[in-house]
Amino acid sequence: MNKRLLSVLTFALAVSAGAAFVLYQLISSKVSASTPAPPKTTKVFVAGHDLEVGALIQEKDLKTQEFITVPAGSITKKEDLVGRGVINPIHEDAPFFDVALAPKGAGAGFAATIPKGKRAFAIHVNDVVGVAGFAIAGMHVDVLVSGSPQGGANESVSRTLLQNIEVLSAGQNYQRDAEGKPVLVQVVNLLVTPSEAEIMNLAADQKIQLVLRNPSDHDVVATSGAVTSNLFEGGSARAPRTVSPPATRPAAPRPVPSYSVLERPPILNAPPPPPKNVTIEVYSGGKKSESSFQETHETAKP
Repeated sequence: MNKRLLSVLTFALAVSAGAAFVLYQLISSKVSASTPAPPKTTKVFVAGHDLEVGALIQEKDLKTQEFITVPAGSITKKEDLVGRGVINPIHEDAPFFDVALAPKGAGAGFAATIPKGKRAFAIHVNDVVGVAGFAIAGMHVDVLVSGSPQGGANESVSRTLLQNIEVLSAGQNYQRDAEGKPVLVQVVNLLVTPSEAEIMNLAADQKIQLVLRNPSDHDVVATSGAVTSNLFEGGSARAPRTVSPPATRPAAPRPVPSYSVLERPPILNAPPPPPKNVTIEVYSGGKKSESSFQETHETAKP
C-alpha cells in the first residue's frame, strides 16, 4: 500500500513539474515577444577628467561611454585625439569636438590657442588698467593710449587706439625687483593682428588703459580724442580739429560824408515813440467809471 501511494505521488509530482515547465516556457515566450530588443549603442570617447586649456591629450585621459545616438561632430577614433592640445576647457564625461582641440601637429600649451592669422600681445596691467580684474579670457576691450605727442603742444592727449580686441588670457607673472624680491605682475594677452601688434608695441611706451565692453557689441565708433587743455574750459574736451579759414576779401571802405564848416549837417527825423495808454477816472453821483485811450504824438517837421 505504501509503494502504491509513493508511486502515485511521484507521478503527480512529475506531471506538475512538466506542466509548470510548459507554462513557464509559454509565459517567457510571450514576455520576450512583447519586450523590445535593447537599442544598439556605439562607444564614444569622452574625457576621463577635466582637461584645462593647454593640456596635451594622452590615452590615460580617455574613456568610453555607450551612446544610443552619437553626438554630431564628436570624435570617435582614438588616433584622432591622442597628441592634440586642448584650446577650450573640456569637462569630465564630455565628448571631444574639433572646436575644443588644436589641429594635429600644433602641439599643446598656450601657443596652440592662438587662431591662425592672429598674434598674442602681452601687456603688464594693474587693477586700474586691467579693469579691476574683469579683463579675463574671452572678454572684449578697447585700448586707450595717453601721452604727449612729439612736436605738439606741451599737454597730454588721449585717444582710442584699438577697439573690440579679444582678451586671450589673463594671469599673474612673478618677477623680481632690483633687490631680488618677488613682485606680482598682472599680465593680459590680447589677441591682435600683426599690424595691431606693431601699434601696441609703440603704445607700450605710453600710458595704456583697457576699457571693458560688451562681448556682443562689435561696433567700431569713430572718435576724435581728447586733450588736457579742453577739460577745464567748460565745454567738450575733444581734441580740436585743424580747419583752414576760408579766404575772405577785405571789406570796401565805407564812404565818410564830408560837410563844409559853414554847412549844418542834416537832422534826421527820429522815429516817434510808441503810443502810451492813458486811463481817466470819472466820478458821477458816487459812481466811479474809467475810460482808456492811447496818447498820440505828432512828429515835428524841420
